[in-house]
Amino acid sequence: MRPDARAWFQHRTTSATTAADLDVPALLRAKRRGGHRISVVLPARNEAATVGGLVSELRERWMRRVPLVDELLVVDSDSTDATASVARAAGADVVATAEVLPAHGTRPGKGEALWKSLAATSGDLVVFLDADLIGDVAHYVPGLLAPLLTDPQVHYVKGCYTRPLELDGGTRPAGGGRVTELTARPLLNALWPELAGFVQPLGGEYAGRRSVLEQVPFVAAYGVEVGLLIDLLELAGLAAMAQVDLGVRRHTSQSDEALGTMAGQVVSTVLARAGSRPGQPLLDASGLLTQFRHDGTAFVPRSSAVGVDERPPMATIAEYRSRWAGMAG
Repeated sequence: MRPDARAWFQHRTTSATTAADLDVPALLRAKRRGGHRISVVLPARNEAATVGGLVSELRERWMRRVPLVDELLVVDSDSTDATASVARAAGADVVATAEVLPAHGTRPGKGEALWKSLAATSGDLVVFLDADLIGDVAHYVPGLLAPLLTDPQVHYVKGCYTRPLELDGGTRPAGGGRVTELTARPLLNALWPELAGFVQPLGGEYAGRRSVLEQVPFVAAYGVEVGLLIDLLELAGLAAMAQVDLGVRRHTSQSDEALGTMAGQVVSTVLARAGSRPGQPLLDASGLLTQFRHDGTAFVPRSSAVGVDERPPMATIAEYRSRWAGMAG
């Protein structure tokens, strides 16, 4: 690890593996002192099995018992199950991606839901959590907020954790995050070695100040996390970023084929940003990923689009600027 990355890792990594690791009264005082409003966003597509329990726990812990969170929003990304109704019954505000900034249309993908959430929330601090989390994760919210509330120099916080691998009914204590280890980490270490200290660069749990989140583009699909990491590095610098060890993260593991598609989107996002750096050659990725299945007789190719499709910085959207100008007035 480069000296700058090692120094960042040592000084910008904290631990909040349980709620007991946090001084919640101090966080509340910091929230009041800074005049902050806090939004928690859960992007969700077909997560009816998990979103209700997650929303209920977050609402009970951080809105009813402790007034840390001001709004809890589920952004429904074209679900075909009961995700929206389950989340609403559990106490979340719910919007569909197509309902937010309708004049700008809608696109599939997690990044689209995250981007539109900026236009549908009002907090100056925004926490993002995946909606498929299982187990004890309520401490994620104050854990991610702590660096933002206690250090004005920090603008973006990534969660990190150990990731059990759950496949075929069995569980291994580690081995999750395969796209991170086999794709994202090698690419980032080669092209942005200052980011080598991030344990989970693709992790779906992070928080940031609206003032920086609204200034960067959001990749529409699974390249959104690595795109944000790189773009916020360029915008705010490594010193403005931090990470928090949140303990263990459990969710349903996906097939190798699905992970391959995710990896393709991550590669396209990284290559697009590498090609836009001053002095770097332009990179023209094909935008297609071909994978193979065997039908019992022969291999059958299947191609899917993995090219970079991204939304512009939210601060450039006229409707968003008008809304915030009205709120400020």
